Amino acid sequence: MDLVEVSPTAKPPVCRVMDFGKFKYEQNKKQQRAKRKQHVTHLKEVKLRPKIEEHDYRFKVEHGRRFLELHDKVKFTVTFRGRELAHPEAGHRLLEKVVKDLDGVGQVEIPARMEGRSLVLLMVPRPQGAGRPAEKKPAAATSTARPAGSAKPATSGTRPATAAVPAKQPTTKP
Repeated sequence: MDLVEVSPTAKPPVCRVMDFGKFKYEQNKKQQRAKRKQHVTHLKEVKLRPKIEEHDYRFKVEHGRRFLELHDKVKFTVTFRGRELAHPEAGHRLLEKVVKDLDGVGQVEIPARMEGRSLVLLMVPRPQGAGRPAEKKPAAATSTARPAGSAKPATSGTRPATAAVPAKQPTTKP
């Protein structure tokens, strides 16, 4: 057993008699549990070109959407080569389209800006519950089933109901 100062800033300081090794072990375990529950935000990068085809664009935007849903920051980079640098507005239009497509899951942290031969935009995930439409729960199924007290059975399918045919009487020959 050890004498451990628990709260040195209190007036008067608080001390406890305890097993210090066991106390350190429990503190370490508590820190490990807290670390397990936290999420570290990473910066992911999605590289685009100004003359990107529609399928490639959708493919890359879906990667960005997945990163944002996993609560990571996403850096979209449009790289210009050669004479493409003379038309940076094509890159700006592309990044505006990205922002519009990912508006439900992310928001712009740093707007598009030129960095050398690249145009860079940084998006972060939206806070939970903000900007998302509320999910609609399916309404209770209203089927054509009859109430419990109904005598007539419910018809199923598209076949017309047939009239009851009287059973034939057996004939006896004399």
